[in-house]
Amino acid sequence: MKRSGYILVVISLLGLLPGLAMAYSGDRQLKSTPGNSGPDAYKEETFSADFKNYKMGDIVPDIYRSETYNIKQWQLRHLPAPGADNHWTYMGGNYVLITNASGKILNALSGDIFFEH
Repeated sequence: MKRSGYILVVISLLGLLPGLAMAYSGDRQLKSTPGNSGPDAYKEETFSADFKNYKMGDIVPDIYRSETYNIKQWQLRHLPAPGADNHWTYMGGNYVLITNASGKILNALSGDIFFEH
């Protein structure tokens, strides 16, 4: 195969990359079905952060309960309003609603919600 043939093969393969990226991210797209919109479309039952898996009811490490991780501008991120005794934090690419007192996980939403229009 001549050099120009190799270039054509590389260009052809590069053309496939956007399609492969969409296929890889397809699990996120499946969540946004007509009956599943708004914040519920981004709900995560389990997620990973700091090399650990978390689920609803787990207690987060103390750092995520600190002011540094307290998300006060939740509206800009398209998050539901937190209750008086809880707040949103950011863990492993997800927005996580936790109780102020114990850090118990109440809700988790994919960080993709930030890009919702």
